Amino acid sequence: MNGVNKTLYIPLYGKSYVSKKGIILDDKKAEQIWDAEEFPLKGKSKSKWLAYYMGTRSAVFDEWLAQQMANAPNAVVIHIGCGMDSRCIRVGTEKHKWYDVDFPEVIRERKRYYAESDNYKMIAGDARDCDWLTAIEEKETAIVVMEGVSMYLTVDEMRNLADSLCNHFENLMLLVDSYTSFAAKMSKRRNPINDVGVTEVYGIDNPQSYQCEELAFVKEHTMIPQKYINELRGLERFIFIKLYAGSFSKKLYRLFEYQKR
Repeated sequence: MNGVNKTLYIPLYGKSYVSKKGIILDDKKAEQIWDAEEFPLKGKSKSKWLAYYMGTRSAVFDEWLAQQMANAPNAVVIHIGCGMDSRCIRVGTEKHKWYDVDFPEVIRERKRYYAESDNYKMIAGDARDCDWLTAIEEKETAIVVMEGVSMYLTVDEMRNLADSLCNHFENLMLLVDSYTSFAAKMSKRRNPINDVGVTEVYGIDNPQSYQCEELAFVKEHTMIPQKYINELRGLERFIFIKLYAGSFSKKLYRLFEYQKR
């Protein structure tokens, strides 16, 4: 895999780590895959603080998605940049058609651990080139999650993706996390993704930057809810708050919800 694709092992490790500790996220599939792959992460990418953040971020996405699915029983779910994530298991595909999308080499790896079904499909595709949407027959309502993806796309590429999704679906809900421009600048030298060879990332300061003619910003969500912080204890909780839930962290990471107008 190339550098960007290798970044999938960072959240995989984080989710496996917290799951094994029995906090934040229950993810036995992440444990299984991590133990089998044994990808040689190093440095900050294997930090327990980052692992806590990755587990918390995924839990926040899971909660939002589960709520949207409950509100839209006929919607399809699309997870863009799915990596090895087991959200399809954690949230469940029993009542919704679900599509996991990622680069062809990632999907090849993913198929070693996940099996398709009537409700669950994997699509090889690039978020910057939306030809993969032709594999999705449904056109009414889609709930889309992009976790840890937007920072690898330019603003124009994100807008093109938004346009393509809005053109394909009558109704659309989207949750996406992003770096700020400050975080993008810092990431060239001080980001765990550097450990797998990635230095080129992008950020935004205004959520309207990802809007297109038909897609509108709805609201910003908290990245680190207090209930997950409370699962840590003592000094660990104090340090985690300073690193990922304090005022400085808000200058780095944002979480935005969008909806088709």
